[in-house]
Amino acid sequence: QVQLVESGGGLVQAGGSLRLSCAASGRTFRNYGMGWFRQAPGKEREFVAAINWSDGIIYGGDSVKGRFTISRDNAKNTVYLQMNSLKPEDTAVYYCAAGSLGSSRKVNDYAYWGPGTQVTVSS
Repeated sequence: QVQLVESGGGLVQAGGSLRLSCAASGRTFRNYGMGWFRQAPGKEREFVAAINWSDGIIYGGDSVKGRFTISRDNAKNTVYLQMNSLKPEDTAVYYCAAGSLGSSRKVNDYAYWGPGTQVTVSS
């Protein structure tokens, strides 16, 4: 079992930055691929970024490429999502997830999820 808790969300103006953190506890963190997803009201959960145990990284679509950066610190059992140049359309609940299949874009490839943290970007 893996427990995940996100932090770092909040309200920010357009063009600003936030760094989300996801602290993991339980089974060996380094064995899991870690992903970030987001879900806006009335929309499906959207893949943002993922990183596997050897730091292989994939990002979501053009909406986040070049603005968001995922990283992990295995010593701290933590994965981060640095978000720059934020836009109102980035407003969503951001979720951290862990899975044993490495870095994946698919929701169903992740077995463990955090409760989410709200990010609101004002125009």
